[in-house]
Amino acid sequence: MLATSRMARALTTTTATAALLAVLCATSARAEDAAARPAIRSNRWQEDWSALANPALRTALFDPIKYIPLQQGAPQSYVSFGMTLRERFESLDAAGFGIGGTKPDQHLLQRLQIHADAHLNENWQLFVQLEDDRAFGKASVTSVDQDPLDLRLAFLAYVNPTEKGTFKARVGRQDFDFDLQRFVSSRDGPNVRQSFDALWADWESGPWRFIGFVSQPVQYKLVRPFDDTSNGQFQFHTLRVERQVLGTNELSSYYSYYQRDNARFLDAAGNEQRHVLDIRFAGKLAGFDWDLEAMGQAGSVGAKQIRAWGAGARAGYTFADVGWQPRVGLQLDGASGDRHPGDSRIETFNPLFPNGYYFSLAGFTGYTNLIHLKPSLTVKPAADLSVMAAIGLQWRATTADAVYVQPNVAVAGTAGQGSPWSGVYAQLRADYRFNANLTGAVEAVHYEIGDTLRRAGGHDSDYIGIELKYAL
Repeated sequence: MLATSRMARALTTTTATAALLAVLCATSARAEDAAARPAIRSNRWQEDWSALANPALRTALFDPIKYIPLQQGAPQSYVSFGMTLRERFESLDAAGFGIGGTKPDQHLLQRLQIHADAHLNENWQLFVQLEDDRAFGKASVTSVDQDPLDLRLAFLAYVNPTEKGTFKARVGRQDFDFDLQRFVSSRDGPNVRQSFDALWADWESGPWRFIGFVSQPVQYKLVRPFDDTSNGQFQFHTLRVERQVLGTNELSSYYSYYQRDNARFLDAAGNEQRHVLDIRFAGKLAGFDWDLEAMGQAGSVGAKQIRAWGAGARAGYTFADVGWQPRVGLQLDGASGDRHPGDSRIETFNPLFPNGYYFSLAGFTGYTNLIHLKPSLTVKPAADLSVMAAIGLQWRATTADAVYVQPNVAVAGTAGQGSPWSGVYAQLRADYRFNANLTGAVEAVHYEIGDTLRRAGGHDSDYIGIELKYAL
């Protein structure tokens, strides 16, 4: 009865929010007709609203705050204010397949972001974003679910384009993500996004791009507003090189140093130091698309030496001349687990900063001790509607290590038990773009567990997520 009441309240809140967003979007729908208007992006600091220096393009209700000139006759000198509101209702049978006493859960996740973007001139940018994350009715609230009002981003950026190339630099609290965000992301899947206190620089020249940064990942707290911190106990530094090959296809590689004090794994504990080497090749050709990535990890956790690996591949073919433009896809992923507990080596792969939706939003799959095969079919019944159906089959890389759920949480009672087979899941997801400001998504996942999870006390699980996101 209590769960039903929580679900009713969450659905009521979602319905009210949807109505509010519909009203807001109705006031800005006219802006869709202006082809030269800026596009709203996932990383709001990457937007360029200088086009609104042309008064003819200021057609939406909130355009007076989207472009406020700072200097007469200098269109690149302006201040822009914006907001992003995301509401997601979730229904989950039980986290971790119900092992450990977790029960069915219905809740509403809310993320509110407000930002100010000051372009002082064509070279300098100052960006500040506040974020407030709430989890209404969630049975177990963690630091990725809820974070009262806090400073998410605050950085100073410099850009200098020259004939030889473009130099860029940022200093302050910022976010960054690589590629499909398998391992380095801004963590958009969970409610609380990941930020880094960092110094970033890159140089772009022709087909080449060189990136380097030193950072301390932000650690989130639930106690009070403005209590998030970073420190030298958690560090992440990277050097990366990218090269366009065979046209616009991309070949990239990076080295990262990952340090975390007082880390704990099933077979190791202590200060964690990982040296990471990653290589990736991605591109498109004649209807085919692919993304191949492999990562090796070495270092130590306490007195134990790290030898771990992870790899992922996505490939597909789109029938562009067929109705609904179907894309047939295949995904294959693998990550090492610890094969010999009790020895001097730990082989458990650390997925670093995964995005939380690479497999699905349900959280049933972590990128650790994993073999994963996922065929899929995606269709576009309308220009702004995409529907994807997939089947995911999962095994453990080694039965000596546990089954892991997102991000890399070991399921109790599975390490050293049972067979490699973890289970199979069916996924159905629809994404719809109502207009330039409002998007929506619905995702459903059903997971049929294998005997190892069942003997550990687990059961088959279902997930439903309904999301609306309004960006101003």
